[in-house]
Amino acid sequence: MHQQLQRFRMEERNKTLGEFIIENQNAFQYSSGELSRIINSIRLAAKVVNYKVNKAGLVDIVGAAGEQNIQGEDQQKLDVYANEVFIQTLINREIVCGIASEENDDFITVAGGDNSHSNKYVVLMDPLDGSSNIDVNVSVGTIFSVFRRVTPIGTPVTIQDFLQPGTQQVAAGYVIYGTSTMLVYTTGHGVNGFTLNPAIGTFYLSHPNMKYPKDGTIYSINEGNYVHFPQGVKDYIKYCQLEEGNRPYTSRYIGSLVSDMHRNMIKGGIYIYPTSSKAPKGKLRLLYECNPMAFIAEQAGGKASNGYRRIMEIQPTELHQRVPFFCGSYNMVQKAESFMEAAK
Repeated sequence: MHQQLQRFRMEERNKTLGEFIIENQNAFQYSSGELSRIINSIRLAAKVVNYKVNKAGLVDIVGAAGEQNIQGEDQQKLDVYANEVFIQTLINREIVCGIASEENDDFITVAGGDNSHSNKYVVLMDPLDGSSNIDVNVSVGTIFSVFRRVTPIGTPVTIQDFLQPGTQQVAAGYVIYGTSTMLVYTTGHGVNGFTLNPAIGTFYLSHPNMKYPKDGTIYSINEGNYVHFPQGVKDYIKYCQLEEGNRPYTSRYIGSLVSDMHRNMIKGGIYIYPTSSKAPKGKLRLLYECNPMAFIAEQAGGKASNGYRRIMEIQPTELHQRVPFFCGSYNMVQKAESFMEAAK
């Protein structure tokens, strides 16, 4: 029996991402094939970006591009490159009706080859999260979110197709470009991680059914901004540092959301990017970062909120909306929320 279980686990881990998508296609809410093709397109674009990321020190693609994005942040050369790769890959496959990117001022309307606007899904993405870390060889990532359009099929998409609460996501995921390259995603039936074998360019199932530990010992926050934080966050940080039980917790902050989230999901921890006197609405984007990460966290048994309420229930009002973000092991996020509530 033990040998059979070991063999089953080995067979599962030898499964490619393509095989996994085909086997699980019927689990999608709308199993007409488009969603599978979107994941496949993201897989292809991720491999192209991964190739450039790994060559970043050898070609002229590190450093600033000399422009700013819609948020007023300096764009890195790889930001621009990754954005173009993901957009063009999705457009060329003719499987989405609209795309919104953190790097673009407005959403992109995509018409099919017959100009019919018959596709059903929109994709929102942060094409290269943490890109300023490229220069110092720190892991970066891509974050994506998929929604089914709400406007009539056959018409061009509108802003309403993108301003949907996170509860309406049909898929979300991230790619982490690190010591190994991984694609982690969910379609609402658990979270699975796939690692790229660079020798043959294939993603293999390496982390099936990923789960957050209910409790953790890591807290991830930029403590350099401590004086600017709301009182509830300050109180929670002090709680994390108090020597009692399994505390003090370990402080780990990379400054790359994908990397911090990935580590905390595997080891157990909480990620916090709160409001502050410098960023009164928070810094992270609801549609490109928080909603997809919240969907993944909840599917992995974790929790995600703005400090008071569930992230995925927030009704977006603008494309580049910012929100405070608390995400990670369920009990840790719940404890942080209790400090926020007490400090109201």
